[in-house]
Amino acid sequence: MTGKKREENFYWHTGYPGGIKSRTKAQILEGAHPERVVVQAVKRMLPGNRLSRGLMTNLRVYAGAEHPHEAQAPTVLDVKSMNPKNTRAA
Repeated sequence: MTGKKREENFYWHTGYPGGIKSRTKAQILEGAHPERVVVQAVKRMLPGNRLSRGLMTNLRVYAGAEHPHEAQAPTVLDVKSMNPKNTRAA
């Protein structure tokens, strides 16, 4: 976030009398679940229908750089040895 946006207050209401709450954006990002900021941002970009709910189930957001997903590890496929027709006759 640029400028003073991290220090500005964010307000919401719980729905109960006297239930107005406020936190700075820095407190939210440094709290227990900073990934919820990104999840809510993506959710608000999508339309509110069944398709977006299905897309949100595929979203994975992690707070740090570590995650349980490994990158794909491609292996070399030797097509020449699989079939004798794949060799070029000179």
